[in-house]
Amino acid sequence: MDISPIGNDRIQSMLSQLRAVGSQAAQSPAIARPVDLLNASSVTKLSSPSTQVDFSAVLKSSLAQISQYQNKSDELGKNFALGDDSVGLSDVMIAGQKASIALQSAVQIRNKLVSAYQNIMNMQV
Repeated sequence: MDISPIGNDRIQSMLSQLRAVGSQAAQSPAIARPVDLLNASSVTKLSSPSTQVDFSAVLKSSLAQISQYQNKSDELGKNFALGDDSVGLSDVMIAGQKASIALQSAVQIRNKLVSAYQNIMNMQV
């Protein structure tokens, strides 16, 4: 196993990919799937800086997607426990991990938003 430090060029490359994905997410009111985020050819930049995003629509769609992941995970777990042969253990585990990662991401985003709000409220005018 080769354990080597991450070079500055790789970090810059990852940062540019994250920025491109962020601009893509700002364009679309729906949350992007992780598979779509990895596809660099689908990443586009904002056409103009004045593009407005409806925050409540993005928030609602993101929470709905998280809820769908959790519901699917629960359903697959229940079906597997009842002995459904069409549901494999790997499907149950993958669905559970997707739901867990989506929820953890939402919690981290919420924490960042609360921190930003607190910083803004503590600013002196």
